[in-house]
Order: sequence, then structure tokens, then C-alpha cells
Amino acid sequence: MKLAGNTILITGGTSGIGQAFAEQFLAAGSTVIVCGRRQERLNELKKKHPDLITKVCDVADKGQRHELVEWVTKEYPMLNVLMNNAGIQLVTDMTKPVDLNRVYNEVETNFIAPLHLASLFAPHLATQKDAAIINISSGLAFVPIAFMPVYCATKAALHSLTLSLRYQLRDTSVKVFEIAPPSVDTELGHDRREDKNQSHGGMPIAAFIEEAMDAMKNDLLEAPIAESKGLHAKREQLFSMLNK
Repeated sequence: MKLAGNTILITGGTSGIGQAFAEQFLAAGSTVIVCGRRQERLNELKKKHPDLITKVCDVADKGQRHELVEWVTKEYPMLNVLMNNAGIQLVTDMTKPVDLNRVYNEVETNFIAPLHLASLFAPHLATQKDAAIINISSGLAFVPIAFMPVYCATKAALHSLTLSLRYQLRDTSVKVFEIAPPSVDTELGHDRREDKNQSHGGMPIAAFIEEAMDAMKNDLLEAPIAESKGLHAKREQLFSMLNK
């Protein structure tokens, strides 16, 4: 996959690895569109990177997903890359009745939105000479952490979906990538922390982005990064270790 000369849409691009991907693709010479729920975050990013194109969109809302696709394909018809990055990570205790609103939001954001957006953009992307859909899953797609069962299940589902999507688009110009991050030092998972701006440690973002960009550059379609490689290779063996 070429890193320059793209027009790429990144969902959840206002923080964490989404923002880092946006900055890297900008630096590589691509046109980058980011969407996010928070206008103030988009404004801050625009001030930092004037060439960045921003759009408010909550991908958990199907109406806003349709509006996003219509707007992007009309205003930026050269769009050739979709990165499904937006995600939320919540703690769920299934030993007592769960809050279904939280479950619905996590499933909608992490799984239904990437599925829906891929299907809406696929016909357009297939008209481009070089195109790609990049799904951001997780090492936890392969070995779940039991206190985040819904998050892990959505990422496992996204992994499976990516395999099917890649097969269905095999005779088109659209390459389908899966990037599976390890724990990366971002604010993802702030739901379980008192300080909502605190990161959780993990792999430095810069190191993750370097490896992920290299994977895409070299057409590594299924790319577990760093510790996720072990989770991918030794799934069942590591479950007990991870959940001690």
C-alpha cells in the first residue's frame, strides 16, 4: 500500500492512535479526513494541522454514518482509503445484570459501525485504482481479558469480519488490512480510571505507529503489532496466563 497520495478517512481520529495515524499519513503526503464526536477536539487538531480535514460524526449513530458517507464521497470523490479506528473499551461484569445501553454502545461503535461503513464505502472504493479498508482490531481479539468481555468479543468479531470482507473484495482494487494493536499508551479504557485523561501505559504510540505504517507499506494484510503477535500465535495457551 502506498502511504503518499491517498485521500483517507480515519474514524475516531481526534486522539490516541487515530490521531497518530492521521499525523503520519499527513506527513507522508496524503490528504487526511478525520471524524470524531467532539467538535472541540477537532478544532484543536485543525489548529495544530491546518491541512487536516475534520468532520463531526458519532459513528455509533447510523444516521450520522450515512451522512458522513454522503458528505465525504461528494466533497472528496478521490477518497481511496477508509480506516475504521473508532472504538470504546468498557468494563462489563456479567455476574450481575448488565447495563444494556453500555453494551449496545460498545457493540455499535466497535463492530456495527465498521461493518456498516465498509459496506457503504466499498462500491466507491472499488472505483479507485488503489484502495484500502483498514480495520483496527486488537490483540484482545485473539485472547480476551475477562473483565472486558464485550470489548474483546467485538474485536474478535471484527477480526472475523475482516477475513470475510477481504475475501468478498478479492477481485476488486480494494485491499483489506487488519491492524491488531497491543496495549498502547493512550486514553482508551478511561472508563475504568478515576482520572479520565490518564493513559494506561503500554507501548509508546510512536513505536506502534512506526510498526503499523511499515506493515501497511509492505502489504501485510493481517498485522498483529508487538505483543499482539504472541496473542495471535498462542491464543488458548495465553488465556489462562492473561486472566490470572
